[in-house]
Amino acid sequence: MDYLNAEKAWQESTGKGVTVAVIDDGVDGSHADLERNVLEGKDFTGTGPAHRESTNDHGTAMAGIIAGHGHGANGSAGVKGIAPDAKILPIKQTKTGDDKVVGSYLEPVKYAVDQGAKIINMSFGTAGEPGDDDIEAIKYAAEHDVLLVASSGNSGSGNPYQPAVASGVLAVGAVDKNGEVWEDSNYGEHLMLTAPGVDMQVAAVTKPYSTGAGTSDAAAHVSGAAALIRAKYPDLTAGQVANRLVKTAKRAGSATEDKADPKYGYGIIQPYEALTADIPAGSKQGPLKTPDGGLYDDEAPKSPDQASGSDSDDDGAVFVAAAVIGVFLLLVLGVVLLVVRAKRKKRERQVHGGGHYPGPPPGQGHYGP
Repeated sequence: MDYLNAEKAWQESTGKGVTVAVIDDGVDGSHADLERNVLEGKDFTGTGPAHRESTNDHGTAMAGIIAGHGHGANGSAGVKGIAPDAKILPIKQTKTGDDKVVGSYLEPVKYAVDQGAKIINMSFGTAGEPGDDDIEAIKYAAEHDVLLVASSGNSGSGNPYQPAVASGVLAVGAVDKNGEVWEDSNYGEHLMLTAPGVDMQVAAVTKPYSTGAGTSDAAAHVSGAAALIRAKYPDLTAGQVANRLVKTAKRAGSATEDKADPKYGYGIIQPYEALTADIPAGSKQGPLKTPDGGLYDDEAPKSPDQASGSDSDDDGAVFVAAAVIGVFLLLVLGVVLLVVRAKRKKRERQVHGGGHYPGPPPGQGHYGP
C-alpha cells in the first residue's frame, strides 16, 4: 500500500459503487477483512457457494487485494485492498493447482457482465491462444463496456498464456517492492502493465492470512486501481480507464508513453496519479484492441475516399447516379432555353413586324422592350 501511495489515492476514490467480478476458486465472504464487501455470486463447479469458500485460498487472496477493508478500530488490523469500498462478485470456476481454469470462461464472463460488474479479474492462465468460446467471452465483455484484467503467467517465459494474450484484455506482469520484474513473470508484446506481486501478505481461508507471489496478485492490484478510476470517472469507457492507467504508469525498462516494454508493459501502476492527472478521455478503446485484434469501427483507419465521406464499395453506384441526374438536369435546361428562345423570337416579330404588345393595365406605365 505504501509503494502504491494508497492512502493518498483513497482521498480521491475508494471504489464505492463499483463491482469487480473475481473468476477464481471461490471467495470467503465471511473473512473479517471482506465481510459486507462480497456479493453472493455464482458457483459453476457444483462444489459449494461462491461466496462461502472454505477450502481454496486463491480467490479470497485476490478479493482481499482488490477490496479488503481490514478490521478492528478504523480498519487497523488485517489487510486492505486497493479499493476498500468496492464490491466483489465471486464466480467459482474449477481451477487446477497451477492456476489454470478447467473449461471455458464464456459463461462466467457473461454472468459477471449481466450482473453489472464493471471489471472482471482473471488471475489465471492457460498456455496457448484463446479458443472460439474465449473470444466470444471477450467480445461480450467489450460490447458491454466491461474491463477484463488478466495475469500474464508465472513461468518466467515469453510463452503466451490466455486470456492475457488475447486482444481486448489488459495483461499484467509482476514486480517486487523495488520495482524490479519478478523473475517468474511472463512477458511479451501483449503485456500492458506491471504491479506489485512479490512477498504479498494476503487474506486466506485455510488460515486467516498467508504470503505468496505471482502475476495473479499483480492483476488483482490493477483491477483494484481500475475500480478506483471507474468510481471517480463513471462516464469513462473501459478502454479510457485502461488509458489512464497506462498514461500515468511509472516507466521502467524501455517503456515510453507510446511503446511498451516486453517485461514491464507501459510501466508500473500509479493509482493516485491515475486518479488525478489531467488526461483527455481519448478514443473509447484506449490502448485496448477489439477481441479480433482490430480497431473499433469508429477508430478504424479510413482510405482517402472514405475520409471524404464516401464509401469506396459504393463508388460505382454513386457515379452512375450522379451521371443520370446530371443528364436529366441538362435536358431540362435545354427545354427551358428552347422555350425562352421561342418566346423571344415571337416578341421580336410582333415589335418589328407591325404587331403590338398588349397595352399595360391602366395607370401602370409601360412594359420594357
